[in-house]
Amino acid sequence: MAVHSAERPDKSPQCKPASYPRLKLRLLETTDIHGHLLPFNYYTNKGDQPTGLARVATLIGQARREVKNCLLFDNGDFLQGTPLTDLTMQKTNGWTGPHPVIRAMNQIGYDCVGIGNHEFNFGLPALNDALDQAEFPVTCANVIDCTTGAPIFATFQMLTRQMQDETGCAHDLRIAVIGLVPPQVAVWDRTQLHDLVDVHGITETARRVVPMARTAGADLVIALAHTGIASGPDCPEQENAALALASVPGLDAVLAGHSHQVFPSPMHADLPGVDAKAGTLNDTPAIMAGFAGSHLGVLDLTLSQGPSGWHVTAHRAEARPVKTKDGHCAPPDPALTEALDKAHQHTLALIETPLNRATAPLHSYLATIRTDPTLQLVNRAQARALAEAVQGTPDAQLPLLSATAPFKTGGRGGPQHYTDMPEGPVRLRNAADLYGFPNTLVGARITGARLRDWLERAASCFHTLVPGQQDQPLWDARQPGHAFDMIDGITYQIDLSQPPRYAGDGRLANPHATRVQELRHNARPVLEEDRFLIATNSYRAFGGGPYMALPDDDIVVKGATPVRDILASYIRDHGPISDHITPVWTFTAWPGTSAIHFTGPGLRAYPQTIADLGAEDLGDTPEGFMRLRLPLDTGPITAPLANPRQDP
Repeated sequence: MAVHSAERPDKSPQCKPASYPRLKLRLLETTDIHGHLLPFNYYTNKGDQPTGLARVATLIGQARREVKNCLLFDNGDFLQGTPLTDLTMQKTNGWTGPHPVIRAMNQIGYDCVGIGNHEFNFGLPALNDALDQAEFPVTCANVIDCTTGAPIFATFQMLTRQMQDETGCAHDLRIAVIGLVPPQVAVWDRTQLHDLVDVHGITETARRVVPMARTAGADLVIALAHTGIASGPDCPEQENAALALASVPGLDAVLAGHSHQVFPSPMHADLPGVDAKAGTLNDTPAIMAGFAGSHLGVLDLTLSQGPSGWHVTAHRAEARPVKTKDGHCAPPDPALTEALDKAHQHTLALIETPLNRATAPLHSYLATIRTDPTLQLVNRAQARALAEAVQGTPDAQLPLLSATAPFKTGGRGGPQHYTDMPEGPVRLRNAADLYGFPNTLVGARITGARLRDWLERAASCFHTLVPGQQDQPLWDARQPGHAFDMIDGITYQIDLSQPPRYAGDGRLANPHATRVQELRHNARPVLEEDRFLIATNSYRAFGGGPYMALPDDDIVVKGATPVRDILASYIRDHGPISDHITPVWTFTAWPGTSAIHFTGPGLRAYPQTIADLGAEDLGDTPEGFMRLRLPLDTGPITAPLANPRQDP
């Protein structure tokens, strides 16, 4: 068992303690920062972002000044997410200074930090190099070394702190902090972690570790749980397990994350066991602080000491937004901004590297409702890389397909979370905008049956529509945009009058439903026994999202180069980038039927695109999304599709 103690001894005031003293302890949480340190958008080159850790740092300072006893935690997913962090992690990009996130967290002064799934994106050596710079303790209890069977990180951290009670008397408290991460990390980052680590279930690990922490003398036990809030059976494979975790005996507070949501908030109020008003999960105090530096989680605990030790007798939970309802944003902390300036300037110079030029704007406002040029660009880059990798092998004779998903489609990221690349120079920052994750290329053989299943899983992102009805909601808001794969090299229709075959988590829901219609390759119907070669990314290939992992025997290429770098090379090596598409898919037409598509208001800059869809602008939602009425009575795809081996 790996346990470390971090102590901050203070002078104890001379006083006579009460018989049953009470004290108040404030827990502060950041989570899912994803490299958003400064209020700067590296994709648009604008410094007006309303979020980021530098703004949260200002809230942290204010929250600390309000109370006597305060601890600050981060709940993971801090190393990955923006060019400032992702590009500096690659030594070939020339950055030799400290990791920007670790530098920022050291300066703010975290008491303890948990590990998120995205910390593993760059591999264990890179993760350990970054954490070697940390001046704070780290914990993650359920990631286990395959060889030794021991935890890779500290099972829990025991923090010894001197706290003042309500009368001013000091008490030494021992706070055990347990880090937990979704078990799916072993799947999502299989390229980096295969044969190196096992990841145990969240609640099963907590049931084992909480008693260990109590036995070690913990007065308080806190879970830094990089997991979201969802109902469902308590099982080792549960990804969003905060609700089940909160039922583990001996746990005093849950600091949740991963799902990029906010708690307390009304969005979870309908789940059994959730009290959004009180800020509890199964009666355990809990907080979750959004993502990208959107909120600061604040959990105030009242502790009373009795014959059997300290107990939580009251609490107050809140998520303080960086941007208030009146539009005011907390200013960025000037000292933190200065500390990050060298890394910021290095990143700015790097992302301005010219690659090519675009003859038309490219955007992702419509990436989930049509054949999208940004997705087709990524698909063709993947297809070229895979074709080169299998050249001279028997697999080179198979028809080549390519699958990718849109990464910026609003959702929890808000109405500005879209790609919007203007006509003109294409730079490295544009490639990073089009592909924001460090996934690597995977190539695999698939059958026609698996291809159809893949598309059915993608089509499950939409609501079921009633033919002939108007203004029906189109996208299932419970699904992130990156769950919707578009596959190049074929043509098909999606019939939304059919129910989805799969539920959002990938479970078979309606086995007889067939939303995917008219599936063809080179105008010929695809048969179940047909064989193809498909290019995709490591996350999807190994079972990320509502998709089945590809069988090991069918995988022919496991690349080490990030798809983002493959895309940048493809853009650099080809002629000017256009918005021309080769049609791939459409919705099945139903006369008199329309749906409502929510998208970014930036689409209004392209009135001709809206007109070409026959769509109607219905104004904005209270959250700032544009409401688009989309007619679904247009004809199906008729144009033949060129094999994506052929460059545009």
